[in-house]
Parts: sequence; C-alpha cells; structure tokens
Amino acid sequence: MTRFMDLRAFILRTRVLKLYRQALRITQRAPEHARDELRKTTRAEFEKYRHCDDNQKIRFLISEGKQRLKGLDELLDMTGNG
Repeated sequence: MTRFMDLRAFILRTRVLKLYRQALRITQRAPEHARDELRKTTRAEFEKYRHCDDNQKIRFLISEGKQRLKGLDELLDMTGNG
C-alpha cells in the first residue's frame, strides 16, 4: 500500500533533501584526506533520524543542520578550502 504525504510533510522532506545535498557539496571542498570521513558522518547523521515523523523535531534538526553547515563552510573558507 502506498503511503501519501500531506503537504507539510512533503515540504519538510524537500527541505531535508536540500540540506543533505548542500552538506555533500560542502564536503567536496574539504581537504581530500577528510572528505570520506565527513561524507560518512553526514550520512550517519541523516540516517539516525531517517524514520522520525515528528514535524517539530524535523524542523529543529533542519535548523541545527543549517547552523552546523554554516560553521563548516566558514571553517573551510578560513582554511583556504573555498
């Protein structure tokens, strides 16, 4: 049986996927020796909450993920990996 999402769940899912793609793009800027580990860590963090269906928690996790990505992005800029 196919499970349909309501509009809010669909939008949240879209935001999560966008965040995941952004994270993978940023990991490409990391030094070569750290890329695989960053990619694995990113994947593990998203997998940990894969089955979460609490919309409020998902919004919180998206917000936290954006902050962490911003920090990583700034760190990579400061180290000349931009």
